[in-house]
Amino acid sequence: MADKKNYGMVIDTRVCVACSACVYACKSENSIPEGYCRDWVVQETNGTYPRLSMENRSERCQHCAKAPCVIYCPTGASHYAEDGTVQINRSRCTGCKACLAACPYDARYVHPEGFADKCSLCKHRIDKGLETACVSVCPTTSLNLVDLNNHEEEALNMMNGKEVYRQKEHAGTKPSLYWISARNKPGA
Repeated sequence: MADKKNYGMVIDTRVCVACSACVYACKSENSIPEGYCRDWVVQETNGTYPRLSMENRSERCQHCAKAPCVIYCPTGASHYAEDGTVQINRSRCTGCKACLAACPYDARYVHPEGFADKCSLCKHRIDKGLETACVSVCPTTSLNLVDLNNHEEEALNMMNGKEVYRQKEHAGTKPSLYWISARNKPGA
C-alpha cells in the first residue's frame, strides 16, 4: 500500500499576489459556466494599525478525509477516489443540495445542468501525471499539489518551521489543504 496516493495541496500565502490566474485556469480547463467557480481568491487583513498584514489565499474544496458532503450524499454521487480526493459522479447526482448544505467550506455549487460541482483537483490531469490547472499557471508557485502519503515529499520541507494551518479544523473534516501563513503572530 506504500504506493497509494493521497493528494492535497500546500498553499503558500506569503507569496500569493491574488492575481486570480488559478481561478481563470480552472474555469478554462474545466469549462465552468459564467458566474460560477470551483476556486476563488480571498484577501484577509489581520492585525491592528500600525501592525497590519494582508493574506492572499486561493481557496477551493478541501478534499477532506472525513468529508460531510460524502457522508450526507443520499445517492453516493459524492465519493472518495482511490487517490484520496473527493469526487462527484455527475450521473448519480440528483442536485438535491445535501452536499452543499453539509460542506463547511462553501466549496460547491449546483451546475446549471443540475448536478453538484466543485474542485476535482483536476483528477483528469493528475491521473495523467500532470499538475492541476491552477498549479501549472501560478506565477509565484504559491500553489503546490502534494502527495500527503509521501513522507519524504517536498511538502514537509515546504511546511517545516513555518506557521501552517488548515481551515475549520474544529469541524472534524480533516482537510487536505494546508496554508503557510502570512498572518502576523499575536504579540509579534
